[in-house]
Amino acid sequence: MDKTHRHRCEASTPISSATVTVLFGLFVAVSPVTAQERFKPAESAVVLSVSVHAASGRLNSLRSLDKSWRAQPQNLPSALAYARAVFTLGLTEGDLRWYGSAKAALTPWWTVADLPAEAYFLRGLVKQGFHDFPDGLQDINRAIALEPARAEFWSWRFALHLLLANMSAAQKDIEEMGRLLGAEEAQVYRAVLLYRTGQSLPAVDMLSQALRSPNYQDASSQDWLGFHLGEAHRVSGQPAKALAVWGQRLKASPQSHLIRLSLADLLNQQGQYRQAQTIAMADASSGNAQNNSATLTDALLMQAVLASRGLKDPDEARLASQLEARLQSQALRQEALIERPKLIYQIAYGRDLKAGLALSIDNWQLQKEPPDALLFVQAALALGQARAAEPVVSWAEKTGYTDPQLTPLLAQLKAHPSWKGGRP
Repeated sequence: MDKTHRHRCEASTPISSATVTVLFGLFVAVSPVTAQERFKPAESAVVLSVSVHAASGRLNSLRSLDKSWRAQPQNLPSALAYARAVFTLGLTEGDLRWYGSAKAALTPWWTVADLPAEAYFLRGLVKQGFHDFPDGLQDINRAIALEPARAEFWSWRFALHLLLANMSAAQKDIEEMGRLLGAEEAQVYRAVLLYRTGQSLPAVDMLSQALRSPNYQDASSQDWLGFHLGEAHRVSGQPAKALAVWGQRLKASPQSHLIRLSLADLLNQQGQYRQAQTIAMADASSGNAQNNSATLTDALLMQAVLASRGLKDPDEARLASQLEARLQSQALRQEALIERPKLIYQIAYGRDLKAGLALSIDNWQLQKEPPDALLFVQAALALGQARAAEPVVSWAEKTGYTDPQLTPLLAQLKAHPSWKGGRP
């Protein structure tokens, strides 16, 4: 990103938007009264939903944590409190720069092998954010070994296994959550696994039931379940129902970056460009569309660019130029991790299909997510290099995943002459 903030620290490498989306979507606090709450900071560490780009965006609680950590950077409890708060803020705001702040706080313990569970957990989260998935998972496993009844630890392990397409491991996580945390807790994760393995209609029923449960009526739980219910509807070929679910959740939680992004993305897919533009460029605090696109995350700016193109809006050139400048800035800083907005810009927007295909190949070796699969296949088809996307075909066959966009493209891929011609 080309925006700056005082809290952006020494570790400036960006975290993949894809990673953030799946992990946030899988993990935002769902807190049944019988189970320990997932990743919900202590009251003293709560940062309310305000724009991190605004000059007044830091609340007293975060200032206090920041001050405490900077006064005693070698004090582990202070570092953990600050790291948790800024990591949470990065998730809820969709602003990936806050992960650098979390890493800076944890740096004195980055290679320490004797830590409490909370430290292993937070270090694991930051590591996976920087695409060090094996070490991140190892740290989370260490946290679970020390405190096996912490629901948030299992949530993130499940999310990482799903990100890596290790569905058998994700199933084992669900079984352990059922044993340790109760059947209802495990059921919502089972629903997520179902729609990610080609069984979306049962997932819709399970998630709808969970939304009505008295144990899931807090706002965070409703957002979590609402996101996944929308996804289950989308995957099952019910886009109107997905849009209705996400639209309702956005009204209730206008600060949710994930819900806003999901809604804008699906509206663009459905050709509802005016609504997509309004949602992507809306000011979260008021719901009103704003012209100041500089405050948008890269992901929302990308959706605004796509909507403007669909509308033949003269503002498209300005928005695209702004996104291009951000990507060039990242390149000059030699930031190596691949974010989904860059893939969308290169492939779906058509900026550079060859570069997009190369990025897709590299990205797929690290993480396997449906939106990335779609972009990968689109690039391979556009360039007549069907065999390049063979890993996506293997993934879909192994997991059973289907959705209305990807499935027909996979059929086109296997019918393409370059597929029949053999591997490159």
